[in-house]
Amino acid sequence: MANHSIIRSIVSAFTKHEIISIGTKYFPTTPLETEYVDMFNYTHTMLMEIEKANITTESIFTNLVRDIGRENIPEQHSFYELLPAENKVEEYALVSNIIMGSDRYMYIELSHPSRIINLFTDIIVSEKGEIIERSNTEIVSRMMSKNDAIRIAIKLVGIGLENGVNVRAAAGMTGAAAIERSIKFNREVGDVPGVAFTKLGGEYALVLDSKFSLGQSKAPDYQHYLFIDIVNSTKYISKNGRDTLVDLMTRVKAFMEDCGGEIEGYREGGDDLIAHFPSKDIAIRAGLDCAWFILNNGANVKIGIGKSRREAGERASRAENIIKSMSGMNSSSLVVFDLANGLYAYSIPSDTLRTFCELFSNKKGKMVTLFVVVFILCYLLSILGMGIYGFAVVLIVVAIAAFK
Repeated sequence: MANHSIIRSIVSAFTKHEIISIGTKYFPTTPLETEYVDMFNYTHTMLMEIEKANITTESIFTNLVRDIGRENIPEQHSFYELLPAENKVEEYALVSNIIMGSDRYMYIELSHPSRIINLFTDIIVSEKGEIIERSNTEIVSRMMSKNDAIRIAIKLVGIGLENGVNVRAAAGMTGAAAIERSIKFNREVGDVPGVAFTKLGGEYALVLDSKFSLGQSKAPDYQHYLFIDIVNSTKYISKNGRDTLVDLMTRVKAFMEDCGGEIEGYREGGDDLIAHFPSKDIAIRAGLDCAWFILNNGANVKIGIGKSRREAGERASRAENIIKSMSGMNSSSLVVFDLANGLYAYSIPSDTLRTFCELFSNKKGKMVTLFVVVFILCYLLSILGMGIYGFAVVLIVVAIAAFK
């Protein structure tokens, strides 16, 4: 991924929103990851900050309560920060979540052997978890999501306390990562019952050393909707014909269904639809895939992702306003979603903007671009009757290029 600092500055100036990155520096290790990373970099997909997330220990805990439900967190608890999260969004971490999905590993460790581990196994399986490994004091399992892993771990810690068994748990991207996090929890906090996990690059632990009862623990019923709408469909129809639009949207609908989406609010011949997805990362991945596909078919699209149909629609509308601000760059497509307590978007640039990105990403292109910039500046100065300053512009630009 090239730095593209000049392009990021230009697009940020047009849209009034910071461009965090162009492409991705995520390092792929599988064919699927390689495919996505290549698409991010080939299309120069931009991560845009619409509303900056305020990432602090307090906001992390607030998000935790929101994500797993207030009723699933005991009143008597201690919240520890093992490694603070940086107050910024890392694009490669976001790409990792989108590509790899939301499933996470959960590691459970008992203070001593107990038959209660059989009950824990049954609970994990009943919560749609998969047992990977098990001994008389440990369980490694794969859960549907990080939030599920944390919620179920809290429940197991409570059952352990009721039965005189200290239970330490941790969630991680892999089984090894979860075990390593549990070891760090024990080293830095102590041999106490609780749950360790990561959030937005930071590491945290919830210590639960007093008996508690949560009643029937269950995941919050969050919905994930995707609202998609072709930008300026009237112009697209006049150029390509209505049958082309119908065919395009039919293929988009089929793709959404292949990704696990349930289609709502679509009629044949329309230029928009709503789809319901089982998780946010799947919705974002489907939105990106559709935006790339639609752009390849000569259209632009606005996509909003939210926890309700209205929220998704509002975010798609927000995307349209930003797309209008980029009209001088021959428009683009936008996928808007929330992250922590902020609002972000993936912008898939037009052919014109991608061409500029390509020019700035290689030395020959930089030289061509430099020549064009110097020519335009000298031309403008000559029109204003200050042509003599053109020589100064040339010297300054050459100096910048030489010492950069």
